[in-house]
Amino acid sequence: MTIVAAADGSALGNPGPAGWAWYVDDTTWAAGGWPHGTNNQGELMAVIDLLDSTAHLDDDLRILCDSQYVINAVTKWMPGWKRKGWRKADGSPVLNRELLERLDRAVQGRTYTFEWVKGHAGHELNEAADVRARAVATAYQKGEPIPIGPGWPGRARADEATGEVIEGTAPAAAGVGAAQESVELDLFGDLEAEELSAAETDAEAVVRLERELLDPAVRADASRVAALLHPDFEEIGRSGRLWGRDAIVQEIAADDGAAAAGLDVLGTEALSPGIILLTSRTVDARGSSLRSSLWLRVDGRWRLRFHQGTPEAE
Repeated sequence: MTIVAAADGSALGNPGPAGWAWYVDDTTWAAGGWPHGTNNQGELMAVIDLLDSTAHLDDDLRILCDSQYVINAVTKWMPGWKRKGWRKADGSPVLNRELLERLDRAVQGRTYTFEWVKGHAGHELNEAADVRARAVATAYQKGEPIPIGPGWPGRARADEATGEVIEGTAPAAAGVGAAQESVELDLFGDLEAEELSAAETDAEAVVRLERELLDPAVRADASRVAALLHPDFEEIGRSGRLWGRDAIVQEIAADDGAAAAGLDVLGTEALSPGIILLTSRTVDARGSSLRSSLWLRVDGRWRLRFHQGTPEAE
């Protein structure tokens, strides 16, 4: 069987509020983006997420793409760039290296073909992907909820970039509002390789991901937050309100400018293989809270299934 999907990117202003999307049908699509990025970055991320979202399947993949840049990068330019240390023929650095390296990893072992389609020419799948990518860019522009889509049926969302991006700049250390954060955090949070090294224990991986969820640059992108949450995620918040996954994703994304909360790990307990309970304390502008987080391993990737936060009495 061959999966046929369109992948597209959009940037308002290029660079500007940016979105990406891949589309199979109305029940199988995903989207994400950044407050600031480029069209090329959106095009790359759409293909990356499509590959990651279908990595568990044996089906061939036919990718409809209106970006000659992406197609040529994969089919023509990548081997030469890699041999030259990710530099072009004139010696200048290759733009979007981080995303391109990730795309290179995503295609390894996959059976896929690219098909160029003319953009904005009435192609049904391409138009559907374009509409969704542009909807994300527009949502970031207007400060509205980000339409991330259902993803692949029955599977947790893969991964997306976060924060702002400026094409061609090297990633800096994580921090709020840094122009190049998006690509760095996207690679750091590569959910195809959440365990960054064999030396990292399950408990260390869970603590790392818990800290990532508290990072303002990660929380700025609804799609990135969604990637870290189990599809059946639930949270009992500080106020006692019960939140579902979609509601908490949109609430976090709307919490613009929130400062990072400090995390003090109190303990980790493996309840059974693939299930870890993390207890911790956070301190932010609202005060101190005790946290309980239940992390599950799904398809080899850790996802937060349940969280409860309880304010500490002063």
